[in-house]
Amino acid sequence: MRNQHTSAASQQLTPSTHSNAIKLSIIALACAGLIAGCSGDDGSDGAPGADGAPGSDGNDGEDGRPALSAGTLLRANNGSDNAGTVDVTNEYGELLYTLETTNNQGLVYGHQDQLIQAGDADTGSIKTLCATSLRAQNNGFSSTWDRAISGPNSTLVNPKGMTLASAHGILLVADFGAMQISAFGAMASGDNTPIAVTATDAAPWDLAYDDINDRLYAALTNGTVAVYDNYIASGMTATPARTIVPSDSNGDAIGVNLHGIAFDGSQNRLVLSDVGSAQSPDDGALFVIEGAAMADGNTPVSRMIAGPSTRLGNPVDILLEGATLRVAEKSNDAILVYTNIFNGASGDIAPDFVTMTSKPESLARKQHTTHLDASDIDRPATVRGVAVSSNPGTAGPTTGMIAQLNAPLSAMSMGFDTQATIESVTFDIEGNGYATFDSSDGSSGGIIIANRIANTRDNGMFTLSQDRMVSGTNTTLTSPKGIDIASKQGLVFVAEFSTSNRGVKVFSRCASGNVAPLMTLLPANDARPWDVDYDAQSDRAFVALTNGTIAVFDEVSAKMYGGMSTLAGEDRLIVPAMSGMAVAAPTNIHGIDYDPVSDALIVTDVGSAADATDGKIYVLNSAAMASGLTNIDIAISGPNSMLGNPVDIMFSGRDLYLAEKSNGLVMRWDNILNRASGDVSADASYAFVAPESIALVLQK
Repeated sequence: MRNQHTSAASQQLTPSTHSNAIKLSIIALACAGLIAGCSGDDGSDGAPGADGAPGSDGNDGEDGRPALSAGTLLRANNGSDNAGTVDVTNEYGELLYTLETTNNQGLVYGHQDQLIQAGDADTGSIKTLCATSLRAQNNGFSSTWDRAISGPNSTLVNPKGMTLASAHGILLVADFGAMQISAFGAMASGDNTPIAVTATDAAPWDLAYDDINDRLYAALTNGTVAVYDNYIASGMTATPARTIVPSDSNGDAIGVNLHGIAFDGSQNRLVLSDVGSAQSPDDGALFVIEGAAMADGNTPVSRMIAGPSTRLGNPVDILLEGATLRVAEKSNDAILVYTNIFNGASGDIAPDFVTMTSKPESLARKQHTTHLDASDIDRPATVRGVAVSSNPGTAGPTTGMIAQLNAPLSAMSMGFDTQATIESVTFDIEGNGYATFDSSDGSSGGIIIANRIANTRDNGMFTLSQDRMVSGTNTTLTSPKGIDIASKQGLVFVAEFSTSNRGVKVFSRCASGNVAPLMTLLPANDARPWDVDYDAQSDRAFVALTNGTIAVFDEVSAKMYGGMSTLAGEDRLIVPAMSGMAVAAPTNIHGIDYDPVSDALIVTDVGSAADATDGKIYVLNSAAMASGLTNIDIAISGPNSMLGNPVDIMFSGRDLYLAEKSNGLVMRWDNILNRASGDVSADASYAFVAPESIALVLQK
């Protein structure tokens, strides 16, 4: 394994990190002649000379360096000895650890700690690595953890730069060898066709997408920028609305071979890098284009940086953050940093900071969302919609549908056809749907991962160009029921109900195809799970068992990352009780939701599946460390409640939403944690055919 963790001292001696000796000469020159405010520590005084003779020279001072925004960056490598690796660094390019991705081109970092990378060293591919922050040094691409798009149907030849249209969940890829822009669903995997392809007039190298205005900019290797207006709305097959030709003040074209491109939406401007001749180590350039949205034809650049002091030879990629521009300079083995790329004169301008590194190819910054999963709400949330799956005994129009009701439960607003028999559904923080399914004969099951269905794709249908499945004998999924997502940990929890494969199966959120689970939570005494709620804050899983009890597993992800693949037996077993006596049979826990704020556990009991009147809601307080007989604090049941088979629930932080299957209702109980026990009617309800599962769509 290469690029192991090293001490700060040893990092200074490796070619993949900045060298003090080289950096000294560069920064000293910059500070002396070009850069204001770049100051280092003074060196110590030299020894005094004898009378009449000069003293000896003092020691050199430490190099000064500009203040850069703190953060974690990713640096793709593409040299003879480091291709297929991505270095994770701090803001100054100092190595933290290395990932063995096996790909070598453009990087995109997703909001859920996933790294997406293009590659063309062998066949063209797009690989997605999950939970990169939690995986060990030099952890490599894994078919169990990760996924790839590749193969003849993908049409990928030499994919280079990429960009993610986040709101739509569409990955846009500049395919240099195919001379096209390829669009894939962000959840797609395998050898499947793109959603769409856009042929380009010249080979594209990199892309920038304006999410707000649905505008795509493509840097072409003929020295121009193709601009596509209403790109996604028009089906991603349009010809360019305009072509920007970087020009000098006389209007003469100066672009030769554009590679990197970045869009500043706040000021409507582009930054471009031009490698010139790929064989020349000194003819690279940077351009700034103002008024990018409406620019057309020969467009004078507002700033051009080029010349020997810049060290620009083959600037293959750029990363813009505010006014700070980082440049992956491949031919001269460096990351060049300009702290104010938009202001200043054109000319031979030296960078403000330089990190020496071998053959950098692409750059990205890690960015984490602060939103929690819908099942891990830590405060009362604004509900935008209520998603419901339907699973009638006899297949009908609602079979396989994931419908979305409005928050008041008065109308249906969206629908998506999974083309499968759905058991349970939930969403991650980006609105991607995760749904368990099984076959009519119970011989096979799996997980459907559907791209952005909480937010878009109304009247859409499952397609491998956008979506994917986890299914097959290795998954051990035959009768999967409840499902939960842990976006931060990159995990999916599935309650497998079958006798032969029972247990909660834990998969990577990025998994695809016939993959084995990473871990199994196996309740004691042959108990079978129906639903699971994983609490990310405490790393604890609460499992609803059909024998009327709740299994609690502690330190789940910590044990998994520590190497454990099976947790045989729960840490605690909660037995719902009334006045110290266990609830009498028939008792059959189905829906489950834990509230970390109040430490309350909310569960539903369907009683007898054949009885449409004996369903119950229980609230158990002080649940985190509860064990054995645990008194129920709130119990709701009776004819007014309309509870018969309450198969699934979700808590909004205030209100409880419930799927009541036998009576065909979606219901809501307001302020559930402060309700009195008894035969209490729901505050709102909506008639729906055989609702099997419920999930909340939250306002971000």
